[in-house]
Amino acid sequence: MPEAPVSTREPTSSGRWLIKSPDLPGCVATGKTPAEVTRAMQEAIAMHVQGILEDNLPVPEPRALAEYVAV
Repeated sequence: MPEAPVSTREPTSSGRWLIKSPDLPGCVATGKTPAEVTRAMQEAIAMHVQGILEDNLPVPEPRALAEYVAV
């Protein structure tokens, strides 16, 4: 399955969770729990990349970096 950096899963004001990929503009997912939104994002990335390939466009190279910072 394609991989892409994703932003932090974050709760919305409605209580659902939101996640998005900075390297795939427009690729977002929501879910009721952190686990559900992660599964939904896996599917969203796969579908997004499949659409790019079907349109004969280049798949963007990952550019975003993610890391934890100790405080």
